[in-house]
Amino acid sequence: MELRCGGVGSQAGGRRMDGDSRDGGGGCKDAGSEDYENLPTSASLSTHMTAGAMAGILEHSVMYPVDSVKTRMQSLNPDPKAHYTSVYGALKKIIRTEGFWRPLRGLNVMIMGAGPAHALYFACYENMKRTLNAVFHHQGNSHLANGIAGSMATLLHDAVMNPAEVVKQRMQMYNSPHRSALSCVRNVWGTEGLGAFYRSYTTQLTMNIPFQSIHFITYEFLQEQINPYRGYNPQSHIISGGLAGALAAAATTPLDVCKTLLNTQENMALSLANVSGRLSGMANAFRTVYQLNGLPGYFKGVQARVIYQVPSTAISWSVYEFFKYFLTKHKLENRTLY
Repeated sequence: MELRCGGVGSQAGGRRMDGDSRDGGGGCKDAGSEDYENLPTSASLSTHMTAGAMAGILEHSVMYPVDSVKTRMQSLNPDPKAHYTSVYGALKKIIRTEGFWRPLRGLNVMIMGAGPAHALYFACYENMKRTLNAVFHHQGNSHLANGIAGSMATLLHDAVMNPAEVVKQRMQMYNSPHRSALSCVRNVWGTEGLGAFYRSYTTQLTMNIPFQSIHFITYEFLQEQINPYRGYNPQSHIISGGLAGALAAAATTPLDVCKTLLNTQENMALSLANVSGRLSGMANAFRTVYQLNGLPGYFKGVQARVIYQVPSTAISWSVYEFFKYFLTKHKLENRTLY
């Protein structure tokens, strides 16, 4: 990663984040006149991991109430008291009938999972992207490389995040019997076994691999259009991240509905579908959703999902790019002191 002044699409005092920092003019100075000509070509692994962890924690914390609404709106057979027509209406009703803090139940376990999951996610993506671009495009920007790198990063992310998703979604459901994350973990482990935390893992991957491929390809493509010199430009990161998240979210909503069903094992829905025991497998989840709600069932909660993902991915990318820029700049400034 490199930091460089100026360039199309960069802010005043912005810094180039990728590519070659040598313009042929002998380098560039920042506002403090430090010479950044001899910068490393990429950020360190620790920088990617720290920036990724901060991005994941902030993203999920800020958007968690909307995520709670999304989980409930994807219920195949909701309680009449938990029937919602809009995201705002749902939040208002939940707070009024269940208490102000109810939309935040399960946030602690999500934060515990999001930090390490996103640290691995961004670190893997950056390193795979750089390696594959060198293979496919001779240091250029290959959309195929970006898509593959996003898919590989998803494997690591979901391995860490899936148990947290199971606990979080069970605590988000209406009338959930779980009052704390720890009690939920104990209950699920005791009654369903360790495998319950990974029952939806294959479905999660089936959803997230196309989601992240679309997400990363779209983000990198939009960056090429509105920030071609890859300067540190918060506005471009917000716009690219938000649009990439919206497109990926809408396209993969049917898979998210199936994942929610596998995670929550919604009792009333399974009874109506004559499913005995525990539902497992993506194919079974798809059949159950269609049996209960037909084709519209695959798009339950799509509004909440898109509304969640637009600011969520915008926050994630802008926070990640900021910390990546800040941490690298800090290391370089420290280097000049010695």
